[in-house]
Amino acid sequence: MKPTITIEYCPKCGWLLRAAYMAQELLTTFADELQGVLLMPSEVSGRYTICIGDQKVFDRKEIGGFLEIKEVKQLVRDVVAPGKSLGHADRKVHD
Repeated sequence: MKPTITIEYCPKCGWLLRAAYMAQELLTTFADELQGVLLMPSEVSGRYTICIGDQKVFDRKEIGGFLEIKEVKQLVRDVVAPGKSLGHADRKVHD
């Protein structure tokens, strides 16, 4: 069975649009690998987490901010489709 991603976001923080954007990006990139993406308003202020099934792959509070969408895609890919190429999103940025 394909996994479902849950994005739990703080509605009081105005993060619905960010969550919807990430959901759209993940559904586009992993159309064949995902059952769907659930957007879930959090009752906890400041919460923004991404889980694949019961596995938390991102927590804004734990890392102190948000990731770029390419980093989120890499985290999701590593769980749902480890062999999948993300094209330009897999390239490392050289400092």
